[in-house]
Amino acid sequence: MNTTELQLATFGAGCFWCTEAVFLQVKGVSKVVSGYTGGKVKNPTYREICSGLTGHAEVTQITFDPSIVSFEELLHVFWKTHDPTTLNRQGADTGTQYRSAIFFHSEEQKTIVEEYKKQLEVSKTFASPIVTEITPLSVFYSAEDYHQNYFELNPTQSYCQYVVRPKVEKFKKEFKQLLKG
Repeated sequence: MNTTELQLATFGAGCFWCTEAVFLQVKGVSKVVSGYTGGKVKNPTYREICSGLTGHAEVTQITFDPSIVSFEELLHVFWKTHDPTTLNRQGADTGTQYRSAIFFHSEEQKTIVEEYKKQLEVSKTFASPIVTEITPLSVFYSAEDYHQNYFELNPTQSYCQYVVRPKVEKFKKEFKQLLKG
């Protein structure tokens, strides 16, 4: 891969352990970093994020090669692997840090995201209205080291067994064409 061609996508879709585990499976994705963005506190910690008072969302920042996987394909995975109709909640994880959000990196990404969301709304893909926040990326803060590659390093942890693994398995069934070899 030519590093000058790589692009970034930043998504909030609930717990970043789940999102990271899914996007690490996608061909053309070279790196996924769990982190925080969208808030008002500089260099936030996980403990601060969990308070819900910083305004940050748990996100994953995805480095991808658009010649292998398009931004639109990443959006398709994003929309299908979480519930974009629940405000500040994914499953049992509740709070603004778990909100559905897309933090765009360019005006081109913003346009693609808005058009994609409009298509989903027109086609009534979801029974309820989409509440996904669409906002420019400001500052991305990488989460603490122990959050990185969490599912792969902690496969027997109970949250990973009961929440992350089912999401990854569902992704693998629905997106066979996007799986890494």
